[in-house]
Amino acid sequence: MSQPDLIAVHLARSLAAFERATKDAMMLAAAREIADIVIAALRAGNKILLIGNGGSAADAQHIAAEIVGRYRKERPAYAAIALTTDTSALTAIGNDYGYDHVFARQVEGLGVSGDVLLAISTSGRSPSILHALRKARERGLTTVGFTGTKGAAMRELCDVLLVAPSDDTPLIQQIHLATAHGICEMVEEAMLHEGKP
Repeated sequence: MSQPDLIAVHLARSLAAFERATKDAMMLAAAREIADIVIAALRAGNKILLIGNGGSAADAQHIAAEIVGRYRKERPAYAAIALTTDTSALTAIGNDYGYDHVFARQVEGLGVSGDVLLAISTSGRSPSILHALRKARERGLTTVGFTGTKGAAMRELCDVLLVAPSDDTPLIQQIHLATAHGICEMVEEAMLHEGKP
């Protein structure tokens, strides 16, 4: 008996998840609202702070790079910082305050009213993410989240929550990054056309 082609199986599951996402009106509306929030913050001279753990940390860094560098078009740099990249801050804060506070402490030090905290958690239950969202709320940041179908714990802490229509971590991550690319395209287009008739 031949073994299933696990790569083909995964790709088929990914395709099905993306098809669900393209028909998920609530998720798409949340994505458009997040794009509008990011555009408004950047136009006001504020910045986007991004956080996540593991694969979501990589996604936070990827999205920040698209915003600061460029997505598709040559244009000015926009302000975004992934709080997942400073190993000295992460290890010092983790050592002194505990890992649950590695992002909250950075939000306290770097975030100001009008900034946006974009928090990514496939489970929606990560203590380091929830603490950071609470701190962002205290400091007057707009809070947006990316999660999966089991991420209800984030809802009360986010002004807008994007819920990928899956409870499977790899599929959630794929939907998050693809949707973030769409958001980056909206942001870039809007910022480039600012002030043009």
